[in-house]
This record gives sequence, structure tokens and C-alpha cells, in this order.
Amino acid sequence: MLVFAPASWYKPPMTDFYLEAIEHARVYDVAIESPLELAPKLSARLNNEVLFKREDLQPVFSFKLRGAYNKIAQLSEEERARGVICASAGNHAQGVALASHRLGIRATIVMPTTTPQIKVRAVERLGAKVILAGDSYSDASVFAEQYCREHELVFIHPYDDPLVIAGQGTIGEELLRQAPKDLDAVFVPIGGGGLIAGVAVWIKAFSPQTRIIGVEPVDSSAMHDSIRAGQRITLDQVGIFADGVAVKRVGKHTFELTRRHVDQILLVDTDEICAAIKDIYEDNRTIVEPAGALAVAGLKKYVRETAARGQVLAAINSGANMNFDRLRHVSERTEMGEGREALFAVTIPERPGSFLRFCSIIGARNITEFNYRLSSREQAHVFAGISIEREDEVRALEEAMRAAQLPFINLKDNELAKLHIRHMVGGHSQLVRHERVYRFEFPEKPGALLQFLQRAHARWNISLFHYRNHGAAFGRVLAGIEVPPEDEDSFQDYIDGLGYPYIEETDNPAYQLFLK
Repeated sequence: MLVFAPASWYKPPMTDFYLEAIEHARVYDVAIESPLELAPKLSARLNNEVLFKREDLQPVFSFKLRGAYNKIAQLSEEERARGVICASAGNHAQGVALASHRLGIRATIVMPTTTPQIKVRAVERLGAKVILAGDSYSDASVFAEQYCREHELVFIHPYDDPLVIAGQGTIGEELLRQAPKDLDAVFVPIGGGGLIAGVAVWIKAFSPQTRIIGVEPVDSSAMHDSIRAGQRITLDQVGIFADGVAVKRVGKHTFELTRRHVDQILLVDTDEICAAIKDIYEDNRTIVEPAGALAVAGLKKYVRETAARGQVLAAINSGANMNFDRLRHVSERTEMGEGREALFAVTIPERPGSFLRFCSIIGARNITEFNYRLSSREQAHVFAGISIEREDEVRALEEAMRAAQLPFINLKDNELAKLHIRHMVGGHSQLVRHERVYRFEFPEKPGALLQFLQRAHARWNISLFHYRNHGAAFGRVLAGIEVPPEDEDSFQDYIDGLGYPYIEETDNPAYQLFLK
């Protein structure tokens, strides 16, 4: 049978019940009182006092341990004897596994078959039985509920359970006690709503002037859309980047509590989340998961939209279970999320010197990426990323390209371009003749690519060009140059005289296979 809790205890969403449940929550047997730390760099940049609530420092690197333990610790002896079950691919799974291990209770965790092995092993190390079922969390949840009924286990819901909500609510109690002064606003990530429901109930009871602001991804906005609709709605699909909050339908209890106690919900996109991950890293050298950076992304958006100054703003950094292979994607999207990168598709004439003229328009700005492959003898299509300091620089670049009669497309909001096209510019070209391919290195500094092109342009046509700024001391360029046989000696003298280390890759089998 599916068991949530003894029904006689609960009369949600009664505030008095939740306040008492939070006050008596049993979380500190396993959880720490996470610190509330000043973020000095972000505070200085935003002209507000920004505080990070460091739930990423919990034993399972997430706040989820609080609610899971509080629920499991208050089961009856009969319920404990039956064992517990949950469906989760991440933080809730580890919270339930650790709580059950500490209390000597059998735990079964149902995870999708697509769950990375590192997460499966983390749960198994805590003594839980793992069952892989379905391709998604929804599939795993359906299986878990059926398995729960068949084996008469106690189901530990990840968010829609009053004791789970109360466990998460202890973060609100800590926030008010730890804050150096009155909090103007607290920013809370929202998935199913357990965290924000518990935090909001407590803070609104004891500091009603503090604004509670929830934050969701634009592609996982179940709570935002439900509040707007006046009832719980189910999303057709959810984004997968911030998988810790990828919930299609919020809880019944959490919806009611959020509707009563939360002031506002902000939506942020992938680029803004990635930028927030970088902000957190720069202040405390911790890499949080995408869901863990939601609150900071929302805080920054709030300051930007309201022009808030001199306020005390707290963000809950909810988790740090980051998959290492996501870091490349985060790094690529960070600068655009900060408004520090412009992305353009530009059409330039296909003739020697065109690259140089285009780079002269860019000027001394850093170029973050530059992709090109010869596809026409009349026009060249260039994919370019350009570092900027302010949004008005984008307009200046656009005006300069219009003045130079260079057609362009601003790709800032083009997900296809940012996710895929930027890595696919190139391919075979039937128009290329006598192509020689080289890898170059040059000192990475503002204007370095422009200087490289100023030295490298002249008599020979560039037929292929790829450059990406890797944040290293040296920039790396791959260039294809059309060199007629009669020019080989003079070209060799020219390339040796450039002054840049290079390696010829004309015979490289990867080039032969994909680009020649």
C-alpha cells in the first residue's frame, strides 16, 4: 500500500501545524546547520549585500537530506519495519538512502535506466537497494508507486509531504537566526515546491516584511504556470539542464503553501543559470549544480529589473551534485548569460582581406569564437562570438556592420545556433583548391586575433578558419589556406616569418576525412 503519513497528524495547509513541525523537525542528526556567507564579489557588483545559504555543504551536497530524514525519523515502528521507497535520479535518492542507513531501515530507490552510474553507485554505497526502471523520472515514479503497493512499503515523497516540507523549512528558521540584519528578500529554487513551501511558511510568520521570491527555469515553470492558472497544471515536457527541478506537476500541499506565502516567482534561462554558477564559483570556489544556482540567477535578475540598491538579499544554494561533463556546456553559456558575449552570423565578401576588414570592425574586443568554411566564391558566412562589457556594445557592432554593408544575424536568443550550429560550421567543400591546413598558437590578449590576421592576410585566400577562446594563456587557431603549387616556396617563407608557432595538419587523417 502507498503510505505518506498518519492522516490524523496533518491538516494542511494550516500554518500553525507547519510552524510547530518545523520547530520540532528532526534534521540535525544527519544535517548540518549550513552557513550563511557573504558573497563579497557579487555584492560589490550588484551594490547589494548578497548572502549565500550554503546547502551545497550538506553531507549529500544538497538540502534534500533535511526533509527525507525528518520524514523517515518520525515513522512508526511498524512503518520502519516495512521499509521505505522513493523514486529519484539525484539528490532525494541520496537523502533517503543516507537517512535510512542512519536509522537502520531498508530503503529501495527506483532510478531511471538513464541515470549516470556515478549517482547509482553513490546511492548503493549508502546501503540502499537500487532498481532501474523506465527512461525518465516519470516512468521511475510510476514503477515505484506500483512496487510500493505490491510490497507494502512506505513511500517517501520528494516534496509533497508535510514532514518533508517541515524538514526543508528548517532552512528558513536558520536564515532568520543567522542573518546579520533584516532580510529584504530570500530567493529560493523551485522544483516540486517542498523547499520554498517550508521556507516561506516560517519566514512569513516571523519576518513578514521579507519578500519570498521563487525561481524556476523558463522550461520547467510548473509552479509559476500553476499559480498563474489558479490551479495545479501539468507541463507537457520540462527542460533537462536543471534536472534537479525538472518537475511536470507540483505538489498539492506545496502549491497551496506557495500560493499563500510566496510573493513572486521569477523565470530564468539556461544562460542566466550558467552565469550564476560562475558567480558562485568566483565567490567561494564551489561549483554548484544548475538547480543549485537558480536562486542566484533569480537574485541577479531581480536586481536588474528593480534596480535594487543597498538591500540584504539571500539566495539558497541548494545543491552541488554537478555532473563533471556538464562543465563544458556551462562554460560556453556563461558569458552570454552575463551579457558579456555577442553572437553573430555575418556574411562577408569571399576575397583576400575580408576577414581582416571584419575584425577591424570588432576592434580590440576579444573574439571568443570564429568559425568559417569556404562554401561560395562570392560570399563567406562567418560564425563569430565577441566579448562585450555592456549591452550597448551590441548595438554599436550592429551599426558598424550595417555601415560596412555586411549582412548579419544576432544569434543571442537562437538556441539552435548556441547548442549545435556553432560546433558544426564546416564540412567538405568542392570549391577549395590546393588547401594547406595549419594549427597556430599565439599569446591570448585583447586584439590578439586581429593582430594574427593582420600578419597573416595578404596574397593567399583563407578557405577555413576556426578559433575558440579557451581561457588559456595561448589562443589556438585552425586555418586552411589556398596555396597554388607555384607559390609554395614563397608561402613557406611567409608562414615561417609570421612569428607564431605552427603545425601543418594537411595530412592529418581527421582533416582528410571530415574537411578536405
